[in-house]
Amino acid sequence: MSQRELVVLGTASQVPTKLRNHNGYLLRWGNEGILFDPGEGTQRQMTYAGVSATDITRIALTHFHGDHCLGLPGIVQRINLDRVPHPVDVYYPASGEIYYQRLCNATAYHRTVEMRAHPIAAPGPLQAPGAPFGLTAVRLSHPVDAYGYRVTEPDGFRLNPERLRALGLRGPAVGELQRSGRIEHEGRTVTLGEVGEPRPGQSMAFVMDTRLCDGVHELAAGVDMLVIEATFLDDESDLAAEHGHLTAAQAARAAAKAGARTLVLTHFSQRYRTLDGHRTEAARHFSGEIVIAEDLARIPLPPRL
Repeated sequence: MSQRELVVLGTASQVPTKLRNHNGYLLRWGNEGILFDPGEGTQRQMTYAGVSATDITRIALTHFHGDHCLGLPGIVQRINLDRVPHPVDVYYPASGEIYYQRLCNATAYHRTVEMRAHPIAAPGPLQAPGAPFGLTAVRLSHPVDAYGYRVTEPDGFRLNPERLRALGLRGPAVGELQRSGRIEHEGRTVTLGEVGEPRPGQSMAFVMDTRLCDGVHELAAGVDMLVIEATFLDDESDLAAEHGHLTAAQAARAAAKAGARTLVLTHFSQRYRTLDGHRTEAARHFSGEIVIAEDLARIPLPPRL
């Protein structure tokens, strides 16, 4: 199993179908698991997908429409029932505080786990205690307050084994070089820059219910994986704009403009029984990898550049 992958738990928009559950997406990132937008049925989909409550370290809600949050009560109660051994951070638009409280307290249950609330009042970096990545919220354009999320790993540095061998560096000397950034070896100073190279951090953006807006482009800029709604096709673009949604073509054009590497389309209207049109429409505008999300699919982040 990939250490960094998107587990798709549901791909339907407002109305679920026989083949598409309401929204739900778990981003596995090493020991982290971010559950995005758990709609109805997410807990059961987790069982089918082999995802446990202990896999969830964070929950991120884009907005408070039912298909993106009505699964939260079951998820919260399952986290407590299973006595998940770590706190769970929850991110959501601050204007929906009343809905968050209602969802988390929908029925009586025994609370055993700390749920750390992070209401978002303005776009920007979010607190992500202990995470190996940065988490950023960006405002989107929808009839209710909505935010997209971007996960960004800091750039790193990798050692080049061939350069180390050429200089005769091994064992404790390599460790000292990594700690100090330089080392005296055989009469000369060797710096970390001589034996290594930058390692770009990986990134993922999650863009749900929105019209095309600056926030979409900001979230998508240069990401390795763009998970984005494609509720409609272009012949329904007026309807998409009216209700605050994207078409497959708009999503693909945004991905191409942003230089995204992998495009994952999801959040499909129930009017589309098949999704061949979404792939065809997206392929006209985006030449990279296109994934039409399916329930229970596992989509690995693309390899590092």
